[in-house]
Amino acid sequence: MRRWRGLEEIPDDWGPSVVTIGVFDGVHRGHQSILSRAVEQARKLELPVVVLTFDPHPDSVVRGLPRPAVLTPFDRKARLLERYEAGAVCVLPFTRELSGLSAEEFVQRVLVDRLRAAAVVVGEDFRFGHKASGDIGVLQTLGEKYDFAAEGVRLVSDTGVITSTLIRRCIEEGNVERARAGLGRPHRVDGVVVHGAARGRELLGFPTANLDCPAGTAIPADGVYAGRLLRAEPRGGAESSWLAAISVGTNPTFEEGARSVEAYALDRDDLELYGEAMGVEFLNRIRPMLRFDGVEELIEAMRNDVVRARELLAGS
Repeated sequence: MRRWRGLEEIPDDWGPSVVTIGVFDGVHRGHQSILSRAVEQARKLELPVVVLTFDPHPDSVVRGLPRPAVLTPFDRKARLLERYEAGAVCVLPFTRELSGLSAEEFVQRVLVDRLRAAAVVVGEDFRFGHKASGDIGVLQTLGEKYDFAAEGVRLVSDTGVITSTLIRRCIEEGNVERARAGLGRPHRVDGVVVHGAARGRELLGFPTANLDCPAGTAIPADGVYAGRLLRAEPRGGAESSWLAAISVGTNPTFEEGARSVEAYALDRDDLELYGEAMGVEFLNRIRPMLRFDGVEELIEAMRNDVVRARELLAGS
């Protein structure tokens, strides 16, 4: 799949395309509905699908809000978009200048002049142009003027209306099951395995991979989860994933202050993963993070967590 950052990277000889527009953080089931419709249109027209997305999040520029926690970093988002048959993704730096374009200026400069849109597929609540003056009706009217079709798709599945904001809220609350239903797959965080206190291996009997996750990652609420530990880049002939019990929090029993994401690969004490890029998928929440009165009480709780994780993951 082609990847462009900014309109200037789009080749001058780029031909007509079907364009879909949005932040697409999470590439959740609502986004998948939009992509599915765009692909359907592209097949009819025998054209590629281009995903037009933005960085940073428009709300942080237009409304001065903090950047939302990231559900899918760009590389992972691009891989997911490719899975849903996008042929190219263009990341448009969202600036004050861009936000100041009128709806028609945005359509002409971006969709017509650079992406040569033959059709545009967006969410039905899509807004664009200065002060969000453009909606799907405006887009369709401009499409008639500039010779492209435009349609809005409802971000709805059998679980109801889906938004990235809703999924972030679920993750923040530790409701990874509901987040998984909205995403259509488990929520995942990525990071490099770093050295921690080595307490899991040397004191507790449960060696963990301690992930150093990028700032701004959407990390679930403190607690213990069942899920998977996996290599970010599978290697031929090597194991690539393990069922896991995952701890998120500050290790209150030892009165530590920094949050960490630690994954114990079930029944494995022989893995050497330091320095490797890994991912953790969250399938079920087992319990909240608790402070125990001593190490023995903590070890007993961890044993119970592993048993529960194994039950929840049976058949995964």
